[in-house]
Amino acid sequence: MWRLPGSRAVLRGVRRAVERHTRAEAATETAAGAMERAVVRCVPSEPKLSLSFALADGSHKNMQRDQSEPLGRALSRIATNALKGHAKAAAAKKSRKNRPNASGGGACAGSVPEPAAACEPVVKLYYREEAVADDVLNVDAWQDGAVLQIGDVKYKIERNPPAFTELQLPRYIMAGFPVCPKLSLEFGDPASSLFRWYKEAKPGAAEPEGGSPSSSSPSPFPSWTETGVNERVYTPSNADIGLRLKLHCTPGNGQRFGPSRELESVCTVEAGPGTCTFDHRHLYTKKVTDDSLIRTVSYNLLADTYAQTEFSRSVLYPYCAPYALEVDYRQNLIQKELTGYNADLICLQEVDRSVFTDSLVPALEAFGLEGVFRIKQHEGLATFYRKTKFTLLSQHDISFQEALESDLLHKELLENLVKYPSAQERVLQRSSVLQVSVLQSTKDSSKRICVANTHLYWHPKGRFYWFLQVL
Repeated sequence: MWRLPGSRAVLRGVRRAVERHTRAEAATETAAGAMERAVVRCVPSEPKLSLSFALADGSHKNMQRDQSEPLGRALSRIATNALKGHAKAAAAKKSRKNRPNASGGGACAGSVPEPAAACEPVVKLYYREEAVADDVLNVDAWQDGAVLQIGDVKYKIERNPPAFTELQLPRYIMAGFPVCPKLSLEFGDPASSLFRWYKEAKPGAAEPEGGSPSSSSPSPFPSWTETGVNERVYTPSNADIGLRLKLHCTPGNGQRFGPSRELESVCTVEAGPGTCTFDHRHLYTKKVTDDSLIRTVSYNLLADTYAQTEFSRSVLYPYCAPYALEVDYRQNLIQKELTGYNADLICLQEVDRSVFTDSLVPALEAFGLEGVFRIKQHEGLATFYRKTKFTLLSQHDISFQEALESDLLHKELLENLVKYPSAQERVLQRSSVLQVSVLQSTKDSSKRICVANTHLYWHPKGRFYWFLQVL
């Protein structure tokens, strides 16, 4: 969808309409005395459910209760927590009253009446305006749309709303290179979620409305301005160099939205390297191919474990500045190059596990690709496929060493290799793997394709190793 301008515009319009509707609803609810939110997470495969809400004293409660527990016990625990919170708030208020004033004097003369002992608040759960019996099990009691009442405060129960279980921004951000947040959702999907990007206000910028221009000390809290980008991926410009980024995101599933989260980058936007060699190649791959064609890319990423050796720095890549071999820097270039090819299939070699999970998956997923990974020893293989064109039927990982020793097809080759013990030992020590992915067309289920991805061992003084693996 991201590659069709018309559809993307429609999606942006729908999202803006939803946001306007949500803000209008929020304003209406606030005017009418809106209820607080209480989030319940209840999954059949887990023995406990979680309940999260904020008490009137400002404290936030996260409770874990057995799904098979009677509701009455959970409500009793909530009442106890609410009473403790009230006692703490009262003690803090009393402490402030008894605190000496700024002139050094003691507490005010005269006795201050002790506050009356708080009673345990009434805690009830209602569903469709009827109280839920105390003997109903938690798994059945905490339904979506129920109302929890704690004293005078009411909470609307949201059971299993869309939620982010993981949300991260890259550690290294460069101008001109896409920023793809790493995210995982529960009960939602990225395509139905809302994203809004902000950038830090430049130092010396005009004070926001209501600010104090006479103040000489800078505010400890940064101010942010909207970038105008409301999509999952944001590409900083040169104007963003030296500024941090903030992402406001709301998880959704097409039917409702969950609690929003905000995330600030730990680093500022750095200057990029300028025009790269792949920018010229991207001129020929601006669009995804139609359904009758398949564009394939194969790429050796150079695993970080190999890039950071003295041999790599002094012999293999002496022309590279040290920073250019750092994995955080290279990930930005790799992401931009791979996404710019608009490929349907991408076969990658020398992929670090952390690079796959933290960099490649977030970036390529944002552009419609899904991937599988196979670790070897220090690094592995990754195959990505376009989800609109293919579904994964099966995956097979074949070790060359195991296949040589156990597959009857290679019996004659193994018997000949036994004659050369030194060569046999070296061949069997190799960790080469063949990653096989069987894909099926989403448009025609009768069409399937087998994608084989491998990285063969090679050495200038042992070319026969490579030849044996090919056989």
